[in-house]
Amino acid sequence: MHTPGDIIEIKTEKEIVKGTLMPSSDTNVVMVKLDNGYNMGFEKKQVKDIVVVEKRKEKEKKDVKDISKNKDLPTLSILHTGGTIASKVDYRTGGVVADFSPEELVNLFPELKSIANIESELISQMWSDDLRFAHFSIIAKKIEEHVKNGVNGIIIGIGTDNLAVAASAVSFMIEKTSIPIIFVGAQRSSDRGSSDAAMNLICAAEFITKTDFAGVAICMHGAVEDDFCNILSANKTYKLHSSRRDAFQTVNDEPIARVGYKDRKVVFLKDEYRKADDKLEIKPKMEDKVGLLKIHVNMFPEQFEFYKGYKGLVIEGTGLGHTPGQSPNKETDIHKKIYPALKSLIDSGCVVVMTTQCLFGSVNMNVYDKGRDLQNVGIISGKDMLANTALVKLSWLLGNYSVDETKRMIGEDLRGEINEQLKYEKEFVQK
Repeated sequence: MHTPGDIIEIKTEKEIVKGTLMPSSDTNVVMVKLDNGYNMGFEKKQVKDIVVVEKRKEKEKKDVKDISKNKDLPTLSILHTGGTIASKVDYRTGGVVADFSPEELVNLFPELKSIANIESELISQMWSDDLRFAHFSIIAKKIEEHVKNGVNGIIIGIGTDNLAVAASAVSFMIEKTSIPIIFVGAQRSSDRGSSDAAMNLICAAEFITKTDFAGVAICMHGAVEDDFCNILSANKTYKLHSSRRDAFQTVNDEPIARVGYKDRKVVFLKDEYRKADDKLEIKPKMEDKVGLLKIHVNMFPEQFEFYKGYKGLVIEGTGLGHTPGQSPNKETDIHKKIYPALKSLIDSGCVVVMTTQCLFGSVNMNVYDKGRDLQNVGIISGKDMLANTALVKLSWLLGNYSVDETKRMIGEDLRGEINEQLKYEKEFVQK
């Protein structure tokens, strides 16, 4: 009898294929995972025989603490929070699960040990869709612990869906830092032949150990091929594709640096970047009651009134930063109630910030009368901040400063999140 996880040989009239038996959603198909990480299916009517080569067994976990340290190498900490970068096949379901311990992660990528001494800690085991503001505070406090232990750099492994949001939040919390803190994820799980996990981790480690950069940044594939990784701003980066390995691109910005995977060379693309402070200072508080509302057609005043009781709200407006609110015809009579709803919300003590749905470009609420109307109501321009960056910045400001200070600081560039002047780019979408 064969069960998922067994190593088997499938015999057909034309070939013999060896692989690990996977669960199949189709009862008429036998599915195996090949050694190269890809899956292959066979219709049962084509299968002549299945031979179990080796029964499934639990792999022994290696303890990273037993790995000897090289006194000539710097020390890096990998703070593990789950996500695809630490995913492997669950042979019960055939899906991928965040089920690697930090020790398994290090042993899976032994090349890291030639770059630095590796320490690791499991912070949480979760997908990034489940992140809350409280998790960013936990990450910041763990960073503080590891910095006090004397590490030379920190890599944070996290799920890609909210990787950029997490990096942004932590960048605001880290007021000063003497070391680099690099967020890393993977678009493909590490048991797939096309996985980007190893390369992203290795390039992050190379960047940390070979440069004088200090601060929070992101390291992800810079192209679909395994050529190089980009070091990206924590506050100007967006996941532009659901599955491509080069999904992470800068918006209204350029990468900080490029790390070659084959030659391991680091090339800075920016002349100015954050360098080491004398010590670490963190402000890990965040205000929980902060929301994000996307403007769309057919809106109702109740959608804005919902946020009464919130301390802050980021609006992802249309174009230069607009909401419905004028009534050019009878079908839009309901819009007459939207500006009053926004004013009532702001009068209740909620700080409201305007961003744009457009990825590139900036809010400009002085061009059209709609924008001026919204400013008169009390909405603050978020300039060219990405909506999620504005969300975590607003939460962080309200958690650490007064409302008046928050209103002033939300429009100031604190961590490279705002460009006071955008230069014209002929091709504004990276290819």
